[in-house]
Amino acid sequence: MRKLICFFLLTAFGLHASATRTVTVFVRNQLDNARTDQPVVISLAQYGEVRSALVTVDGQEIPCQLDDLNQDDIFDELCFLANLGERERKQFTVTLFDEGEPRSYPARVYADMLVRNTSDKKLKKNQQNNFLESITVRGDAADAYHIQHHHGVDFESELNGIRIYFDARQTLDLYGKYQKRLELQDTQFYTDAEQKAQGYGDDVLWVGQTFGLGAFRGWDGTKPTLVEPVRSRTQRIISYGPLRTIVEVVDRDWQAPLTSSISHHPSSITMTLRYTQYAGHRDTDVDVFFNKNVSDYRFSTGVINVKGSVEYSDRHGLRACWGTDFPATDTTKWKRETVGLAVLVPHKNIASEEPANKDNYAFVVKIDGTHMAYKVNYTSANETFGYHSAQEWFDYLKAWRREVDHPVIVKIK
Repeated sequence: MRKLICFFLLTAFGLHASATRTVTVFVRNQLDNARTDQPVVISLAQYGEVRSALVTVDGQEIPCQLDDLNQDDIFDELCFLANLGERERKQFTVTLFDEGEPRSYPARVYADMLVRNTSDKKLKKNQQNNFLESITVRGDAADAYHIQHHHGVDFESELNGIRIYFDARQTLDLYGKYQKRLELQDTQFYTDAEQKAQGYGDDVLWVGQTFGLGAFRGWDGTKPTLVEPVRSRTQRIISYGPLRTIVEVVDRDWQAPLTSSISHHPSSITMTLRYTQYAGHRDTDVDVFFNKNVSDYRFSTGVINVKGSVEYSDRHGLRACWGTDFPATDTTKWKRETVGLAVLVPHKNIASEEPANKDNYAFVVKIDGTHMAYKVNYTSANETFGYHSAQEWFDYLKAWRREVDHPVIVKIK
């Protein structure tokens, strides 16, 4: 009987004991220059349900993040950022737990969505507090652009700030900073006079109907088309940080134009645009997912042709400009802003690089299958930490491209 009781006690203890898995991760820098905040992302599919995690290097804990990408309340990926010297190889220890909560670390990124609080008349324009996590409108919504407080989801790292318009343009509009810090929680993209006196940034780009910074559009054979008509349009925040924020835009049943060589009537496609912003980065990752093979379609992306801008292209997917213009139609309340913009598209996805016109520097894009990924990048000449001439910006982009082409090598043991 004593042995039987012991067996039941041990069995019960085993059922409730916390299980841990330890993974060793080797990360190597391929380049001869030091690199900071290099993303290391680990799929958790093979490790069972993970509830919390700990990452250490040389015996010291570093921040990490768990993300539930498909919103099923199970974490799908673990992310941490690696700092590496030239050609350096580091060993990280990742401990995964099936109990507990994700550890808390200082936020290095930020994202929010808001609708105006009309019940509290005392709230200033940049103090709104009706926060959303997801919003969907029908395709025939009369004015989706004005539903959200700052016209769409916004996000930032210490170096940048972006909002995505909640309409058929889905344009990326830009916030320029003076200091390297998080600001959108304070300004909500509407910096007041007092904040400007304290050195906060502000909107620095007028986009109109253009690509702005790398918006993803259709292509009708001669020009970009907006993302319409659609059955519905959704914006949602997948992850708030602290190391990366992830937001998505979903266009359901988009009647995108087919290429002219296709004779049958267009069918609808559903597109999900995923924007991932890592801490310490001014560039943003864009993933485009479709619910069916879109090899018969052509799409487009690029950057706005800022008034009087200078263009750069390496003819292999990196296209950029440097220019100065007013960020709004009201030229009495706004000063001219100088920005550098860039889009980096994999060469395999480029159908053509179009001649510049008055609106855009454009690529026609092809996709073999259901997914492609590209990157966007920008700087504001207001930055005390950034670039202040076309040559500086283009030189940076060449170095950036080299890093993108030589990511850190990750091996898991």
